[in-house]
Amino acid sequence: MGVSDDDRIAAAQSYIDALVNHNGDAVPFAPHCVRIEQGIKTGFSGNHLRRSLNGGPQYRIIAATTKPEYTIVGDEVQAVYNVLTKAAFGGRQVAARVDETFVIPAGTATIQHIRVRFHPFVQRT
Repeated sequence: MGVSDDDRIAAAQSYIDALVNHNGDAVPFAPHCVRIEQGIKTGFSGNHLRRSLNGGPQYRIIAATTKPEYTIVGDEVQAVYNVLTKAAFGGRQVAARVDETFVIPAGTATIQHIRVRFHPFVQRT
């Protein structure tokens, strides 16, 4: 018997949580997991992704995320949410709308692949 959709969503959520808390140790990456951001490979293995979440400067600017909206189709778990950054000026904050697709097969709660597209915007604080 496979894992539940809730378990697959929890795996994806653990990654989103790690973007903010900078602790990727609990994220269930497959050893061969890769991440493609805006069409460019930015994650080369589960261990590389974990190290990046734990100490990568590219994530230190993230202050928070909004609650994701999840959709599951086949082996893909899609999360749509906003990332809020620490970058602010003149009563405005830099943010991004994120559309992230995790390949988490129905028989496991392990992230096999991540594909992300984001669209930056500025919002009033």
